[in-house]
Amino acid sequence: MSITTPTTTPAASRATRARLLLYASIFIAMIAYGMTLPLFPFLLESFGGRGLHMGLLVAAYGVMQLLCAPIWGRMSDRTGRKPMLLLGMSGLTASLLVFAFARHLPMLYLGQLLMGGLTSALFPVASAYITDVTDDDARAGALGRIGAATGLGIVVGPGLGGLLALDSLSLPFFISAGAALLVCGFMVVVLPESLHQRTTTHGGDPRFGLVAAARALRGPIGIGLFLLFAVYFGKSNLSGVFSLFAMEKFAYGTTEIGGLLMIMGLGYALVQGIAVGPLTRRFGDNAMITACTAGSALGFLALLFAPHFVALAAALCLFIACNAGLKPTVLSWISRNATMGHGSVMGYADVFMSSGRILGPLWAGALFDLNVAYPFISGSVFFAAVFLGLVLKPGAVLSTSPGTRRRFS
Repeated sequence: MSITTPTTTPAASRATRARLLLYASIFIAMIAYGMTLPLFPFLLESFGGRGLHMGLLVAAYGVMQLLCAPIWGRMSDRTGRKPMLLLGMSGLTASLLVFAFARHLPMLYLGQLLMGGLTSALFPVASAYITDVTDDDARAGALGRIGAATGLGIVVGPGLGGLLALDSLSLPFFISAGAALLVCGFMVVVLPESLHQRTTTHGGDPRFGLVAAARALRGPIGIGLFLLFAVYFGKSNLSGVFSLFAMEKFAYGTTEIGGLLMIMGLGYALVQGIAVGPLTRRFGDNAMITACTAGSALGFLALLFAPHFVALAAALCLFIACNAGLKPTVLSWISRNATMGHGSVMGYADVFMSSGRILGPLWAGALFDLNVAYPFISGSVFFAAVFLGLVLKPGAVLSTSPGTRRRFS
């Protein structure tokens, strides 16, 4: 009687190493980015900026991502993933240096435009890279680990930035730029190109940009693109007013709110990094998507009716777990059903995610001024409508078998 042990093929080993290298690169890059987050308002204030400028700077970043992400994604289908990843990392380095040397308000706008425009190459192309080197059944978990690396970097970075800024606001930007530049060199030397590992299909609209992304809504991945908008519309709806909600309803200070936001960030990273892969393999993409939309609707209501800190933290965990489970699962479903190159698909996906990031806070802020409960009620109604649409859509096939090809229509 012989016992055979499973062996790992050289191609599988290379794919695993490539994924680990990419996760590490994204993690270091997001630590660098996260280090700057607590400093930006102080930098703006030192140049005489007010709330209007803060809003315009945030909007400038989002608009540049919206415009540029589909361009970089489609270019990665033609020139390769690695050049576009290097473009994103070098853009992060350059924008951080602009912030470090900033001495007046226009330089902050320049830095934001650079960061939004060039770093929009990073995440859609990283998702396309993971899609290239990962089998269908493991794809949702692998895509989730990009989100986990991002979330952990954002959690770790601000604390480091706050410590480094004790003597100088510029120092964290210089150190962050150095870390980002180090990642660039790391990618040049050790990260292999992924595009040659599959046959690319260049279908869809030949034009770049928003028009082509809008046309993709009418294609086989349209419902997935809408769901990505829903993910970020819901998340930014919450994050846009959550601190104000906690202050007004519970009279919480920075300690309590900071603790809740840390719980949110850690929960998001853990769900995407650990839970998404096993759950999608067990239940399938469609079952996960349906359950997460229902859970997001319930999470908004639970947040609204939470009576104390523990209940609020539990409600936040429910919402963020469901929201975190949606993104990689939807991206996996989109990559499985797309009829164009993965870079193009992920670029278009980033357009809809960016749209949700921009519209969510605007919607929530306007409603919050009317009544503190309205953003949460509207968020619950929105996700309940999405859930019902998935369940009741005529001709829908909601397969729960993880081994079969899963489609919504």
